[in-house]
Amino acid sequence: MRILVVEDESKVGEELRRALGAAGHVAELARDGEAAWFLGDTEDFDLAVLDLGLPKLDGTQVLKRWRANGRVLPVLVLTARDGWSEKVECIDAGADDYLVKPFRIEEFMARVRALLRRATGHGSATLTLGDVALDTRISRVLLGGVPVDLSPMEYRLVHYLMHHVGRATPQIELTEHIYAQDFERNANAIEVLVARIRRKLGDDFIKTRRGYGYHVGELDERKP
Repeated sequence: MRILVVEDESKVGEELRRALGAAGHVAELARDGEAAWFLGDTEDFDLAVLDLGLPKLDGTQVLKRWRANGRVLPVLVLTARDGWSEKVECIDAGADDYLVKPFRIEEFMARVRALLRRATGHGSATLTLGDVALDTRISRVLLGGVPVDLSPMEYRLVHYLMHHVGRATPQIELTEHIYAQDFERNANAIEVLVARIRRKLGDDFIKTRRGYGYHVGELDERKP
């Protein structure tokens, strides 16, 4: 998943980015409110982690602008402010969850997993499709109960498709959501990843809908 981390404290921001990367996400970092507002308003993210005390533009104002412009991505607010009035203001402004500093990275990651599951319609930390199970808590894919050795990029692709089961995902969307912006992308990279995953999880696990993209599970025509 592609996640926007908005944090002006360099040490905290890098720690969050490393934790998200280790869990198979692509995390991009913004260090001030204006940069955060622009990125969240013009690019496609699966989740935003938003600090409130930001230079140039307060985090609450960033959130209000996103929501006013119709941006519906889940937002996890991080802040040192623990007063109830700030929590109420953020939730009313459109925040989906709220975490007060200091916090344990384990709790942070659990809240990220929960928000991503909720946004894609899943209720459990383990996503199952036939004999394939993806345990988001330990970033592990199992086939028939046996762990499968996937590369980080293969895991990211399986993770994204299983969160969007039943939906044909265009190749360009997959590229945007599993590769970092500064990664040198090959035009055939997704096709290569799909071929490798099919060898490991079965030829029929990832299906191709010509003209639309790749999908896992039976297509749900109600999904865009």
